[in-house]
Amino acid sequence: MPLRIPRLRRWFAGGAILVVLLVAGAYFYAKWRVSNALQEVPEKIGINIEQTAQGFTVSRSAAGRTIFKVQANRAVKFKEGARAELHDVMITLYGHDSTRFDQIYGADFEYDSQSGDITAKGEVNIDLEANPEGLIKPDQAPPKELKNPIHLKTTGLIFNQKTGNAYTKELVQFSIPQANGSAVGVNYVGKDNVLTLQSQVNVIFNGPTPSKLTADHGTIIKNPKQVLLQHLHLQSRDKQLDADKATLFLRPDNVLDRVLASGNVLVQSETDPITRIRAAQLDALMGAKGDTFRQAVLSGNVQLDRAGPQAMQGTAGRVVMNFLAKNLLNTVHTEGSVKLVQHQKSTTPSSPAQDLEVTASAIDFFLAGGNRLDHAHTSGPAQIALRTTEGGARPQTVVTAGKFQARFSKLGRLASVHGAPNARITTSNPGQPDRISSSNTVDASFGASGALDSIVQQGAVAYVDGGRKAWAERARYTPADQMLVLVGAPRVVEQGMTTTANTMRLNRSTGEALADGNVKSTYSELKAQPNGALLASSSPIHVTSQSMRAQRSPAIAVYTDNARLWQDANVVQAPTIEFDRDKRSVIARGTGAQKVSTALVRTDKNGKTTPVAITSARLTYADNERKAHFDGGVLAKGADLTIGANQMDVFLQARGQATANQSVTTVGKVERIVAQGQIVVTQPARRATGQQLIYTAAEDKVVLTGGPPSIFDAEHGKITGVSLTFYIHDDRVLVEGSNSSPTVTQTRVAR
Repeated sequence: MPLRIPRLRRWFAGGAILVVLLVAGAYFYAKWRVSNALQEVPEKIGINIEQTAQGFTVSRSAAGRTIFKVQANRAVKFKEGARAELHDVMITLYGHDSTRFDQIYGADFEYDSQSGDITAKGEVNIDLEANPEGLIKPDQAPPKELKNPIHLKTTGLIFNQKTGNAYTKELVQFSIPQANGSAVGVNYVGKDNVLTLQSQVNVIFNGPTPSKLTADHGTIIKNPKQVLLQHLHLQSRDKQLDADKATLFLRPDNVLDRVLASGNVLVQSETDPITRIRAAQLDALMGAKGDTFRQAVLSGNVQLDRAGPQAMQGTAGRVVMNFLAKNLLNTVHTEGSVKLVQHQKSTTPSSPAQDLEVTASAIDFFLAGGNRLDHAHTSGPAQIALRTTEGGARPQTVVTAGKFQARFSKLGRLASVHGAPNARITTSNPGQPDRISSSNTVDASFGASGALDSIVQQGAVAYVDGGRKAWAERARYTPADQMLVLVGAPRVVEQGMTTTANTMRLNRSTGEALADGNVKSTYSELKAQPNGALLASSSPIHVTSQSMRAQRSPAIAVYTDNARLWQDANVVQAPTIEFDRDKRSVIARGTGAQKVSTALVRTDKNGKTTPVAITSARLTYADNERKAHFDGGVLAKGADLTIGANQMDVFLQARGQATANQSVTTVGKVERIVAQGQIVVTQPARRATGQQLIYTAAEDKVVLTGGPPSIFDAEHGKITGVSLTFYIHDDRVLVEGSNSSPTVTQTRVAR
């Protein structure tokens, strides 16, 4: 987010105000000295006049030192009407303390004793030069070294020795090595020691960067030394400064000390990017030599407006700029409801155009090399907002913290922001609930285009997204894929589902949640399902695994890598388990190395409950059907019975059918088993085979068909028929034949 501070620095560094001060101050100070000297000339005409070969000399002394001296090459003549003339006049002013060596010279001067007016006839030239060694040098000795005297030229100058006032309506021109200028009309009030430039003040500055200053009106006050300008306009190539009025404050040695501009202050640059700064007032303090800035203060509704690809607006109540040597900007302090808005254009489809807005009570900027932003920090509560400005839905992200610290790239673009304490991020999307996250700290990084790359929150991270809540020690969000990554004991809660893991990822676009490492989910807030079976209890359902992928709608979670699901005594273990929370359905898948393992219970006709363990390649269970479908190498093991088959459907007893002496919480009770394909039934004393099997728990009965079925008993041998029916506990076997073999053999095996 480049701020283009060099343009403002170069703007101030033009040195224009200093030169104007020197020219105007020296000019009017010289006029004031001339007026004092000329006021005394008529009083001394004929007194101390000494005729020499060169002409006439008139001087005035005080305390043993010459204050001024008037020399003329031609004789003084008196005219009718009490008028006197001097020709080829040279007036030298030393001052009361002999610290000046100012010279005023012209061809003709005329004095009217009745009116008191002394009028310069024709052109008048003035050279102003200080002589700081005047007190220790012989009287009237020229300075040892002349240092760039200020030269002024005008016509029609009138001085009144009675009032002490002087004026001219003519053009006044002045020049120094650094600049030259002019004004139309000048007025001097002796009583108040005030000089006024009536109109059309113009100053042209020379040098590598020529510039021009104009003003409608100017006033110079001797005590305190000030220069007042009305409607100031300073133009330097493509940069300019405007103000309704400006005051230049001078030190005793006439060096510029301070510049105060007020009323519609405007600083602007017309080259790309076009930049304008407006304020009610500009107050600049100058360096020791008066030719560089020490500090500049903009105050009163300060406004920044920058055009171009990285357009920006800014507002503040007050802006303080501190400078190093050579007008190098060092720091910028902004305060009073500070607001900066940068407009960022779209660079890729995934990064639409957006506004980056920063607001704070105060912001301090620190520069490197005087022309590049290095870092910045806020004071007081601060806010950073990212607002999408194009497209249909226009989301916005607002980041707040007790304080922000920003770093900038070598190109002056915003690179990173650190916020602490009490960091908070709120993302709003039309038609959706706000996403809110809080933490101890927040760190945002930005790409080369200015777009947000990532946001990292640390310390007591809490996240709310509608019905989803999450906690962790650290969170990292990347807008490119809208993924929020949680580490450090992350925990996510949504609609009664609580998940913990080593790492969790939340996709804010799709709502998908992913977990890795020691995953555990607990489904609570469950209502009992009277018509359900395996997962019908109101007890929590627990799932563990090494990885999880969950979606919001439908509420399905897939657990992989040694997954285990259980409720009460009912357990399913598999490499992969897919659980539908709303339907309470399970799909479990095994691998060649690990099969699906399911733990159920079987209750015999006497009410005795024994566990049943079933392994298979795949399990599908829907609680509303109360049917568990096992497929692929199915093996069901009970306390006294083992059934093997290709496929098996286990129908469970409805929870509402539990008898009084049965456990209400143990709901996965086998009601009926239907198996197909390569049936093998094994008991301690017998083994039966077939192609179809039906087991009924209420009768403790097994019916085998297909193959044809057969049963082998070590004592009685092998029995084969069309249908075999045997009972688990009383050892009865019923063999049925076909129409061609209608015999039925019933045998009892003794134990």
